[in-house]
Amino acid sequence: MSRSAAWVLVGLTLAWPLTPMVRGAPPRIQLNRSATGFLTPEGQPFHPRGFNYDRDHRGRLLEEYWEQEWNTVESDFAEMKRLGANTIRIHLQAGAFLNGPTEPNPRALERLRRLLRVAERTALCVDLTGLGCYRKTAVPAWYDALDEAGRWKAQTTFWRAVARAARDSRAVWCYNLMNEPFVPGTPRPQGDWLAGEFGGFSYVQAITLDPAGRPRTAIARQWIRTMATAIRNEDPQALITVGLLPERQPQNSFSGFDPEMVVRELDFISVHLYPDERRPEEALEVLAACDRGRPLVVEEIFPLHISPERLTRFISRHSDRVTGWLTFYWGQPPEELAQERTLAAAVLHDWLVRWQMLKSHYGP
Repeated sequence: MSRSAAWVLVGLTLAWPLTPMVRGAPPRIQLNRSATGFLTPEGQPFHPRGFNYDRDHRGRLLEEYWEQEWNTVESDFAEMKRLGANTIRIHLQAGAFLNGPTEPNPRALERLRRLLRVAERTALCVDLTGLGCYRKTAVPAWYDALDEAGRWKAQTTFWRAVARAARDSRAVWCYNLMNEPFVPGTPRPQGDWLAGEFGGFSYVQAITLDPAGRPRTAIARQWIRTMATAIRNEDPQALITVGLLPERQPQNSFSGFDPEMVVRELDFISVHLYPDERRPEEALEVLAACDRGRPLVVEEIFPLHISPERLTRFISRHSDRVTGWLTFYWGQPPEELAQERTLAAAVLHDWLVRWQMLKSHYGP
């Protein structure tokens, strides 16, 4: 073989997706051969950018309005695309997709299929985040009453059903097993699965109530394997991740999900990052803790504790170490926000305009 031919072969090998394609499966985003980045079905580098689409500006979760206001969902998808998104993150609630521990909700699953068809038409990739219990009052009593084994079994019911509904869609980018899970260090009361609230929603969720002497990271890894197996039994080419809390010292963390350990079970690391302009070094420490040789996606970022201008500079400065960035869209385009006379609307307007201009800084 000539030297030039050998280099061509090396190049093709490095560009070829790591995750094996399944006969008859739809073409999707996959890991590259070195598992350090993503590739499109055409073999081009892929950098996810876009929005969390978790609720609207009225505080309604997606499943609370997608039956009556489907036109809103379609127009929001089109607007997110106009704002430069190639990826959106959908947050599916456990109570909306489970009628019981072993009984999925067929109506919700059909609505999900319809949503994925809209994403395909809009050319948006989808991060399917599941098992949400964001509205505490809407969590089924039977779900909170389950013990660890029962809850995990119900969660595999959820993921098998969701993966079965999504496996034929080319829009699916990844399955995020849960938003900000944690393993408690000490036993928690019966039914106390949620930790705190933010803006009226419970985003942080325990995967066990009692570690019972087990290493917390071992519990986290076992749970990830259990959920990932349920998904891949239905969708073998699935990319798997989990939404991690922004912890600077994860080995001594609140969550028990140490990136250095759980990365062995995941295709890539997803972390939620809210830089504080008074302590900018903390965000850098989080990124360093999550840099484990796999793609690193900042799955949530927003100017909560920093100005939109400074956050824009932060993203531009660190896009070389981050594969993708997702912020939030709550159903109000910049033109609508510009008509409001509140500080919150002004900040969000400024941020969305800057976000749209960031496209050139974080990849095609």
